[in-house]
Amino acid sequence: MTHPAAAVLCALLAALLFAVAAVAQQRAAAAVPEGESLVRSLLRNPRWWAGIGGDTGGYAMQIAALALGAVLLVQPILVSALVFALPLSARLNDRRVTPRTWAAALALTAALACFLLVGNPAAGNADAPLRDWLLPLGILLGLIAAATVAGLAADDPAWRGMLLGAASGSLFGLAAALTSYVTDLFEHGLGQVLGGWQTWALIAAGGTGVYLQQRAFQAGPLAASLPAVTIAEPLAAAFIGITVLDERLRTNTMGLVITGIAVLVMCATTITLSRSQAAA
Repeated sequence: MTHPAAAVLCALLAALLFAVAAVAQQRAAAAVPEGESLVRSLLRNPRWWAGIGGDTGGYAMQIAALALGAVLLVQPILVSALVFALPLSARLNDRRVTPRTWAAALALTAALACFLLVGNPAAGNADAPLRDWLLPLGILLGLIAAATVAGLAADDPAWRGMLLGAASGSLFGLAAALTSYVTDLFEHGLGQVLGGWQTWALIAAGGTGVYLQQRAFQAGPLAASLPAVTIAEPLAAAFIGITVLDERLRTNTMGLVITGIAVLVMCATTITLSRSQAAA
């Protein structure tokens, strides 16, 4: 049984925890020079571990939200992490959030609200067979690989942060789409959990996503990478939700047009935030 109101509340709490974690991890990653080992440096940094603690709490609330509502409902709400993180990051770095940045962040949030209210997403089938996953998963992994290669090769820190952020966010979206099924497996014992390919795909997606996120954070200011992370996650989750899990937007033709425009606004404001903050 779904409980949309409770799912929304849990998703908002997850967004707040993810925002605090992102600020802590970005400050730790940005302090690591390009020539040094990123992983080794982060593992020795208490601030980064505090961010991991925030991520753990956020993921727990995300799991609760996904147990109470559809992927298409929960994942877009996590975009609100951006609104929590921007002022916190600015305060810690003794910087001011400009009116243009606030306008872009609020436009992003408004587009998100439009997507939720007009699209009215419904839950689908979490235990889709492997054959239903093959083509959508191949497309998504191809896009993630392309973004990762382009991001690692980019000389411009803004593009590097945005592309690596988009790759990591897409992996987090894939992990979210797998989470509901994997948590259901625990009802049948640990053997079922360890024997499901979804469990190992979830671990691989989450681990790789965390690494690419740290590389994105290392590239520059938080607002250069976090918008890409936060917008790619719900879009990737929505792609899997619609193509694999049979989730649907319960709206008419005009509603689909409006939600399509909302997605375009979300993407445009993400790019605007990344470019403006990296330049600053």
